[in-house]
Amino acid sequence: MISRRWFLTAPALASAVGVKAADLPDLTIKEVKAYVTAQGKLASVVTNSGIEGNYTLGSRYWHPDWNNEGWVEFSKRVLVGKNALDRPAFTSQWTPSKRRRGQSSYASAIDNCLWDIAGKVTGLPVYRLLGAYRDKVPAYASSQHLNTLEALVEAALKSKAEGFHAFKLHPPELPPNGGSDYKLDIAICRALRKALGDDFHLLMDPVGVYTRQEAMAVGRVLDELKFTAFEDPVPTNDIEGLAELCRALDTPIHAGEFIFSMYDYAEYLRRGAVDVVRFIVDNVGGITGGMKIAAMAECFGLECAPHNWGDTLDHAVHFHCELAMPNDVWFEMTIPQGVYDHPWMKDRIRVAADGFVHAPTKPGLGYEIDHAELDRATVRVER
Repeated sequence: MISRRWFLTAPALASAVGVKAADLPDLTIKEVKAYVTAQGKLASVVTNSGIEGNYTLGSRYWHPDWNNEGWVEFSKRVLVGKNALDRPAFTSQWTPSKRRRGQSSYASAIDNCLWDIAGKVTGLPVYRLLGAYRDKVPAYASSQHLNTLEALVEAALKSKAEGFHAFKLHPPELPPNGGSDYKLDIAICRALRKALGDDFHLLMDPVGVYTRQEAMAVGRVLDELKFTAFEDPVPTNDIEGLAELCRALDTPIHAGEFIFSMYDYAEYLRRGAVDVVRFIVDNVGGITGGMKIAAMAECFGLECAPHNWGDTLDHAVHFHCELAMPNDVWFEMTIPQGVYDHPWMKDRIRVAADGFVHAPTKPGLGYEIDHAELDRATVRVER
């Protein structure tokens, strides 16, 4: 098995996978660009040998970086002329000072592109380069913010029939500002448990809208109903509130997707403010940052359940992390499945009939792009 060493440089990586460095193609980076489509952007890092790494931008959240063409120019200054396998050499360039610790979204995208190249040049899926721990992950269905109790129960029953191991509730968002009625949410949780039975996993994610008192009231009911997770019950910046809920409730508190730097996770772990750690690779330095967070959580004896809410490549980068993480527990699949897929992807990630997502076999991120369809969808190319 390949060692779980995400920091290997080009010669060391070649040696680790049994390839002579002299036999590697020319992996000098010659171009960084972005294909702009109506659905979002596709970042591309191209080497002299023509091997290309890709990752989608702007498919889930709006990031100012993605709408700033300056990111391409900056990335070119950092990357062009360098070896695509030398990811660690670029890390310090993304964070100009130790006090500015956030990992920008485009830096994370570039990291994912470089992992895609590393997999393609070695002929291996990325998770095998990270160190394969498993070849499948159990999936839960992650609901949209449906407006009624009946619609959420119907979605949950459909997900169970499709083979999902679990269902995550995003409660209705109420006007005018997307708030939540915690008493209504409790009623929905009770209805879900009654409809789905005691042997089906249920998760709850109010997306941080509760006060501490409301979260405690909901959490007590989730304990009674044997829910599997209570995610982001209060705003992420309420570290003490999260810690209080962790101490008081039996239902594990999931948190972390709204932390925008891998460095800031240490404070949550130190203060006992999370039971199961979540992250979004776009926010924390890409696959490299995600794996570091997983290792940090493992040191504290905690499990991870990375956030997944997007298109195929967004799912893919999290999935590769999960396949290599000893402490991973769930794969989050947005429902309806494929709702955020781009038309220019040949391959899709789907949950199998057994309720698991199975590892890709193709090299790199493992999900191919239809370049002819991408060309048709492209409005312009930033380079």
